[in-house]
Amino acid sequence: MNFHLTTATPADAPRLTALVNSAYRGDASRQGWTTEAHLLDGQRIDEAGMREMLAVPAAAMLLCLGENDELRGSFYAHPNGNKMYLGMLAVAPTGQGQGVGKFLIRAAEDYGRQHGCTTSKMTVISVRPELIAFYERLGYRLTGATESFPTDPRYGIPRQPLTLLVLEKPLD
Repeated sequence: MNFHLTTATPADAPRLTALVNSAYRGDASRQGWTTEAHLLDGQRIDEAGMREMLAVPAAAMLLCLGENDELRGSFYAHPNGNKMYLGMLAVAPTGQGQGVGKFLIRAAEDYGRQHGCTTSKMTVISVRPELIAFYERLGYRLTGATESFPTDPRYGIPRQPLTLLVLEKPLD
C-alpha cells in the first residue's frame, strides 16, 4: 500500500469525526479488530470535540491518506515537555491489518522527536489485551500506572467499569 502523511486542518473535522466513530463504535466498527462497540455505547467523539483537539497548540492530528487522498486513518499527537501523548488511533475498519496503524505510530513518534520529546505515552482500556499486545510489539511497555476512564458522555457511555492503562516508549 502507498500511504502519505498530512496534518489535519479544521476543514477535516467532519470526515475525521466520521472516521473515528466508524473505527471505534457502532456496527461499522465491528468489521475491524479495534472496535469498542462491545464496551461502550454512544459516539467516540463529536465534531465539536474534534475541533477542540485540532485547536490545541503544538498538537497535531496526523492523517494517513491512500490513493486519491482517501482518508485511511488518523492519530492524535500532543507534545508536552519531554513527553509525547498519543491518542485516538483510528483506522478505517475495512482497511485494518494493512499497515496504516504502524505507519501512523511511526509518524507520531517522529513528530514527538521533532518537538524534543524523549518519551511517548498513551493510554489503553484495560480490557483490551489484543490492543495492548499490538502496542507492546511496537516497543510500548505498561508502566503500572492507571488513569480513570472519562465520565463525559460525549466520549461514550461505558457498559462496565473501565480503567485506562498507561503505556510508554522511549523515543531514542
